[in-house]
Amino acid sequence: MKMAFTTHSRRRLIAVPVALGLALGLAACGGGGDDDKPETSASSSASSESKPDPQEGRSEEPLAEMKGPSSLMLKVTTAERDSGGFVTVSGELKNDGSKTVTVPAQLSGNETEIIRNGRSLGGATLVDAKGKKRYYVLRDTDGRPLTTTNFSAVKAGESVPVFMQFPSPPASVTEVTLQLPMFSTSAIEISG
Repeated sequence: MKMAFTTHSRRRLIAVPVALGLALGLAACGGGGDDDKPETSASSSASSESKPDPQEGRSEEPLAEMKGPSSLMLKVTTAERDSGGFVTVSGELKNDGSKTVTVPAQLSGNETEIIRNGRSLGGATLVDAKGKKRYYVLRDTDGRPLTTTNFSAVKAGESVPVFMQFPSPPASVTEVTLQLPMFSTSAIEISG
């Protein structure tokens, strides 16, 4: 009899905390206070709608158009200096041809560490002719290039958004030359 009472008591000792935990969990996940959430979402979306889109004021004219092999074209739309000491070049890689094109491996450059991380635009450089300096695509701590990666083919007429991040030249430098293996070079202006 004593053993049956002890087993029954143990079950109660376990059941009570479990029941309390479930009750508190349901109360926390329940509808209490949810009435405020739609207003918060509406006000946050309303406040974001009132702000102008960062790209609204920009013209549709690209900074540069660089022709590459097999009907590939790189349209550079922005080159922005970041307060953290970076320049991010953004645009799109477009296939102007009528057939699917395999993105050339040469665009990754010839550095083993970058090639190991798949196809990328890791071979891109910015050249400051006046300062006589060349800036290479940045890498993260694992050696991956800070650029668009892992694309192999671009279908006919398709555009792929791309970016490349470089160390920032001095603030006085506003014009640099963008170079990408197998593509024509082009002067671009850095904003910011």
